[in-house]
Amino acid sequence: MKNLDSSVQQKIDQWLEGSYDENAKQEIRSLIEQEKYEELTDAFYKDLEFGTGGLRGIMGVGSNRVNKYTFGVATQGFSNFLKKTYPDQQIKVAIAHDCRNNSDTLAKVVADVFSANGIKVFFFEGLRPTPELSYAVRELNCQGGVVLTASHNPKEYNGFKAYGADGGQLVSPHDKAVMDEVQKVASIDEVKFEGNNDLIQLIGEDIDQKYLAELKKLSVSQKEIQNQKDLKIVFSPIHGTAGVLVPPALKMYGFENVTLVEEQMVVDGNFPTVVYPNPEEQDALAMALDKAKEIDAELVMA
Repeated sequence: MKNLDSSVQQKIDQWLEGSYDENAKQEIRSLIEQEKYEELTDAFYKDLEFGTGGLRGIMGVGSNRVNKYTFGVATQGFSNFLKKTYPDQQIKVAIAHDCRNNSDTLAKVVADVFSANGIKVFFFEGLRPTPELSYAVRELNCQGGVVLTASHNPKEYNGFKAYGADGGQLVSPHDKAVMDEVQKVASIDEVKFEGNNDLIQLIGEDIDQKYLAELKKLSVSQKEIQNQKDLKIVFSPIHGTAGVLVPPALKMYGFENVTLVEEQMVVDGNFPTVVYPNPEEQDALAMALDKAKEIDAELVMA
């Protein structure tokens, strides 16, 4: 196609002729038929880069997009790193995901690739906040972890964050070593997509309770909490993962006057009540602030 750079065309041909599923190929054909050359160029002009924090990008078809294939390559590279770093061990990883569109299905792809590589997977049965993933890595004596999230980026985005055995994001020299292994995966034919369900174990409530109990130990003053138990609090997760743990946490810790922004308690990767799901932006807090004014609350959390 004369409207496309030759390198972009070459990558498109690789996807159309390679071991990609028919849905991906049909989506590419549709973009070609609609002459969406700018979109095709952006989707294929480079590979989505695995950086120090992992991967993040717009969801869709293409080598520069978040999809099962780019996440598959990332997971295969991370698997190769773990097997080289911990030889002759039963390697274990924990996986969590957020509320974003496709996070659950992409998380299962990640779990399948790890398990296909002989790695034991502890897989959260539903969405969970990122700090709990870090806790699970340490609590379950894992050598690594992954959380699928794009933080507060727009709804079109998703991401893959890689964690080490300490529960923290990868740091030098391990971050570069993982990047090197990801870059060595030359094609999706090297990715082991056929999962081993015997190596995938669902986790959830048990870890939730242990995590919340550990957090309670960090309380500066339980007596002060008791004195402030009637503090008027308004909470909103803005459709995200915090809605899973924050309300029960506040109740467990002794706060008895918590009002939820019910419209934003609904899990939804489209974030329908906000333009941009970043609680640092005033517009994203509008509903919570309105509720706080309505009930004369003293604290807003989001």
